[in-house]
Amino acid sequence: MSGYLTTDSKKITTQSFREMKQRGEKITMLTAYDFTMAAIVDSSGVDCILVGDSASNVMAGNEDTLPITVDEMIYHARSVKRAVKRALVICDMPFGSYQISREEALRNAIKIMKETGVDAVKVEGGADILDTVKVLIAAGIPVCGHLGLTPQSIHKFGGYGLRAKDEPEADQLLADALALDAAGCFAIVLEKVPARLAAKVTKAVSCATIGIGAGCETDGQVLVSADMLGMTNGFRPRFLRLYADLLTVIRNAVNCYSEDVKRSAFPSKDESY
Repeated sequence: MSGYLTTDSKKITTQSFREMKQRGEKITMLTAYDFTMAAIVDSSGVDCILVGDSASNVMAGNEDTLPITVDEMIYHARSVKRAVKRALVICDMPFGSYQISREEALRNAIKIMKETGVDAVKVEGGADILDTVKVLIAAGIPVCGHLGLTPQSIHKFGGYGLRAKDEPEADQLLADALALDAAGCFAIVLEKVPARLAAKVTKAVSCATIGIGAGCETDGQVLVSADMLGMTNGFRPRFLRLYADLLTVIRNAVNCYSEDVKRSAFPSKDESY
């Protein structure tokens, strides 16, 4: 069998991404960093779960993604993989794990794959890391690229603003996407780039494109689960659509629990042994 249909109960693979692109079927991706959330996301039929280095912000409270380590990513990815039956699971390679040398990148990628059982890794960058991407793919490790706003380079950019607004940077992004595609990446995340550019890249490459703040003409979309569920207080970028207000729901539940305990209403006789 060459691949699996998303209507099938079987595992989504990297080949499924290419087949979905060819059929014009949109790919759904969300982040998860723990067993409980991963089980919910997977059972809801999402095609891909990204164990993002955004765990540095969402789970650890850091200001950016840079502090998280390989071992911390392995902890989160292993927890996620235990819960997943159908979705493709991708693990971000964190800052510093692939920039030093190709050999160290391969060593870290193998460590992540062996210790977590994830299906692929994701790296940020284009021509600057192309040789590393080729080494990983040659070793049998599926690679998802990431272009546009690359959070691991946030200090170089000086902020989280829109990328590739001017022609030279847009041309470079397209060239990087074509190079990653030719190297064998099965997908490329396009973050915070003009919608017209993302559409152009999507048509130019054979691999799947996954957008976040890149318009609707990419092959799929990704959001941070905590963001789209309304759990991150005050974070409202233009590209984010709220599908729930769990911050309010959780706060109300916790307040009710606390009040019940304070007034000895919990546990009741029926909830006691």
